[in-house]
Parts: sequence; structure tokens; C-alpha cells
Amino acid sequence: MRVQMLGLCRFSYLGLRGYQVEHDSIAARRAYLYDPDRLERRWLWFTTVALPGWLAQTDPDFTLVIMTGPDLPEPWLGRLHELCGRVPQLQLSLVEPMDFHLQACRAAVAPHLDPQAEAIGHFRHDDDDAVALDYVEATRRDFASVQPLFRAEGRLSLDYGRGLMIEARDGQLKITPRICHNMGVALTVFLTPDIPDTALHYNHTQLARWMPGVQISRPLMFIRSIHGDSDSGDMGPGLPWEPQEGAMNRLLRQRFGLRRGVLADLARQLHEGSAGGGAGGAG
Repeated sequence: MRVQMLGLCRFSYLGLRGYQVEHDSIAARRAYLYDPDRLERRWLWFTTVALPGWLAQTDPDFTLVIMTGPDLPEPWLGRLHELCGRVPQLQLSLVEPMDFHLQACRAAVAPHLDPQAEAIGHFRHDDDDAVALDYVEATRRDFASVQPLFRAEGRLSLDYGRGLMIEARDGQLKITPRICHNMGVALTVFLTPDIPDTALHYNHTQLARWMPGVQISRPLMFIRSIHGDSDSGDMGPGLPWEPQEGAMNRLLRQRFGLRRGVLADLARQLHEGSAGGGAGGAG
């Protein structure tokens, strides 16, 4: 079965819906999302935490659509153009503001659908989260083992539940290992090509309403970031798990291509550069 892995990452997309922090007008939303200090913080999270994993995937056969507005200020729009110009898996989609956020997401993703694919593995990715270096490879492999369920239903979710919650508060870094159910990151929604939806069309906390799901609790597959600009707040429900003593630095390096010292520096840098900064949105 030919499977396309197709993701969507919203980078400060200007729309009236799709965020938990609400505004009454496009002008208010624009002022909020396009605040230069906020955009620079989002860029730091994106390039420090999210990007390394996508640049080093062991299976490079995927597309991640970076969705933003055509009036995203410089230098951030130019940075996105440059990045997507040199990384073929990253595709920049400039979408005009829309009242209906899911319509905007569909507009961003639709041009990148593979008409030859028999299954589309849709995934969402916030610009401050991370997936493991083998996320795409593992998803293809594990989906192959449950293809009969997908063929029977035409829809299927595949969730990797083992992750790390990284909190950046007051210049300090805290890492909490958690096992979560359908957290949203490292979660793939498989659909047949005739279904014109994206991963965001399905509330990741209620996926059982629309499709059967499979969860895999090993290996460690995601990082979720929690900080002053987080849209979703705390880490949510889950179970603890304990890595081997002294293994955290190795896990960060081997699974995500990240170093604990770099993350700690990021927490300090964000605190020093944004004292008194307000809460932000997802992406």
C-alpha cells in the first residue's frame, strides 16, 4: 500500500479560530500574533526544538506544510521562505485569513496530497514540539501491521504515547517523562485519499468518535513544550514513566537530536528576553 505522510504546522497563522486564546477581530488577532517579541520567541522554539527532528528523519519521504499568513512580518516570513527553499520536505503555504480555521487548514494541505497514495497519514505538529528522528519510519512500519483494520474502516489513528514534557518557567528547565493518550504530537490520522480532511479536523482528545485507534507506548517518540506562550496550558492527563538513571541526556540526543544544555539555555534566553511577556497561541 502506498502511504503518504503529510503534516501541517501552523506558524502564527492569522485566523479568527483554531486557538484557545480568543480575539474579537482580525486586527486584535494580528496585533497579538505578530507582536515582534512573541514571533521571535516562537522562532526560537521552532528552530531549537521542532526543526532538528524534521531535518534528520531516518525516512525522508514525508511532507510538512508550514502554514502562515501572507502578511507575516519580516524577517520571519523571509526566514520561512529560505528554510522551505532548501528543505524539500518543508512546503510553505501562505493562506489568507479565514473565519473557518478548518477550511484554512484544508486549503493549506490540499495542494500537497499525493493522488497516487492509497492512504494519507495526516499529522499535526505545533511549532514548539518535537518528534523523534524515526517518527516517519516507525509510523510506516507500525501502520503496515494494522493495515487490515484500516482497510475495513477507511480511517485509523496511530498514536505514540511515550514522551517528555518540557517546561520552561522563570528561566528554569524541567523535564517530566509522561505516557499520554492522543496528546496530539506523534499522532497520525490515516484517511483514504477521497476524504478531504486534515488531522486538525478531528479533535485529538475525541478520536474514538470517528475512527478506531491504536496506541504504541514504546519507544520514546515526542516532546511537548509548556511555557508562557503555550496555547494549551499544562501537561494534561497521563502516567509517569522513569528512564534509567542518568539516561535523559542520551535519550534527548539519540531520539531527538537535542542536548539538554541547549534546552536549558533556551529557557534562560526566553526568560531574560521576555520578562513580563504575555501568553501566546499554538503556532
